[in-house]
Amino acid sequence: MAEESTYTKDGTTDFRNRPAIKEKTGTWKACPYILGNECCERLAYYGINSNLVNYLKFQLNQRNVVAVNNVTNWSGTCYVTPLLGAFLADAYLGRYWTIAAFSIIYVFGMTLLTLSASLHVLEPFCDDKNICHPKGPQTAVSFVGLYLIALGTGGIKPCVSSFGADQFDDSDEAEKKNKSSFFNWFYFSINIGALVAASVLVWIQTNVGWGWGFGIPAVAMAIAVISFFSGTKLYRNQRPGGSPLTRICQVIVASFRKFRIQVSLLYETADGEPVVKGSRKLDHTNQLSFFDKAAVETQLDQIKGSVNPWRLCIVTQVEELKSIIRLLPIWATGIIFSAVYSQMGTLFVLQGNTMDLHMGSSFEIPSASLSLFDTISVIFWVPIYGRVIIPFARKFTGHKNGLNQLRRIGIGLIIYIFAMIVAGTLELARVHEVRKHHYYDLKHIPMSIFWQVSQYFIIGCAEVFTFIGQLEFFYEQAPDAMRSLCSALSLTTAALGNYLSTLLVNIVTDFSTRDGNPGWIPDNLNYGHLHYFFCLLAVFSVLNLGFYVVLARWYTYKKAVVSG
Repeated sequence: MAEESTYTKDGTTDFRNRPAIKEKTGTWKACPYILGNECCERLAYYGINSNLVNYLKFQLNQRNVVAVNNVTNWSGTCYVTPLLGAFLADAYLGRYWTIAAFSIIYVFGMTLLTLSASLHVLEPFCDDKNICHPKGPQTAVSFVGLYLIALGTGGIKPCVSSFGADQFDDSDEAEKKNKSSFFNWFYFSINIGALVAASVLVWIQTNVGWGWGFGIPAVAMAIAVISFFSGTKLYRNQRPGGSPLTRICQVIVASFRKFRIQVSLLYETADGEPVVKGSRKLDHTNQLSFFDKAAVETQLDQIKGSVNPWRLCIVTQVEELKSIIRLLPIWATGIIFSAVYSQMGTLFVLQGNTMDLHMGSSFEIPSASLSLFDTISVIFWVPIYGRVIIPFARKFTGHKNGLNQLRRIGIGLIIYIFAMIVAGTLELARVHEVRKHHYYDLKHIPMSIFWQVSQYFIIGCAEVFTFIGQLEFFYEQAPDAMRSLCSALSLTTAALGNYLSTLLVNIVTDFSTRDGNPGWIPDNLNYGHLHYFFCLLAVFSVLNLGFYVVLARWYTYKKAVVSG
């Protein structure tokens, strides 16, 4: 027993592929390197994303709608590529080597983007009126760098949070309790990086130059890689378990082959052996019972004494598929709130561009820097949530974490609605001032940009509930051998949210610019109706919340069998 308790029980290994020793690996010993990596990587990402719409508008001379769509398309791609990274991590490479390989691609992308803004031959020419005239190849190099970064993000984003959570053994109650805290501190680290990006880096990009503004994030990404490799000997690693897509397809094929068979006794491996190394068995659930047919044994399922996996699957394999299917409706509700969140890096910035940027008599704050109030909000609310909200909620719910993950996400969805209402109300007031005093052709109207603080702060509060809840929910409810894939699945809501925003902007622009009208989102927002767009998102958010409440009531939580 003493020897058994020396090692983790969740199948994790050390850097030499030996069973992980509890006292020497994982837990909070390993987490500083992972959190440091995430902090620097997010500093690099937000150092680009926070002010990218202004870079495209002013340096690459793109119109408002084109710049907004290019930002949301790029951001969306950053959250689609994690599907590739997650598949490689779960099936072949493992999370450690996936993060390592894609980090190098990320550094190459950052370097290329920095060169495109620094080298004279690649930097766009700007005339005396500060209007830039980029050539085709110059624009192309910038976008190649951006999309290399998007590819690099694909291997890091779905793996880092899961890799950090892997450092805590689910079979050890003390370690399991710390896992929830890890997700809070993980998101805290993200926002420390975002805080530096939104304040220091955006100011450097606006006042010093884009070469330095992109070069510093490139250095930060290099530090992220060094931080990650520094903790190698302390990490616990889950073995890759083979292609999760193959196992899912096997269940679907076996179910349809046996669609006329009545469900009776279900097949499971003997001696408590899991279907995948490092993966626990899952208890049978009654939902989606059609797929149980894949685990009903018949005479045709044995081929020369061995089981044909395309005809007979074990209960755990069937429950893996059921877990994924149950996640999908909850996953779909994340698309709308991601579309709302994406406005912070696009239309909020363009709205801020039209307002008074002065902070004091001489200093002007870049409009993109207002996103630091979102970050400050997250940094404020994370400890409040852990030290105040959880103990308070626990008195009423009896849940060890105060609120279960679905309730936490739901509260965040409500808060997002208020964020859009506040943003729309501010824009209505801004346009009213423009029309009242005929400020149509003023670059900055005499209305302080700090009126935007409330909408950023509310979104930060919503993030603490929704995004952290989503991170934890998709990790906990994912089958053990599909955790990277499910983390990537949760990230695709951000991708689809960005693409939805692009689609809505295009539809609204086509609809509102008929008959020569300037439209809702013209190049000069003083002639527009941006508040209509924010109100549209608020309406979608209300409908999305109603759909979510119905789904959350229906959802059945995964039940893992813990070996003794």
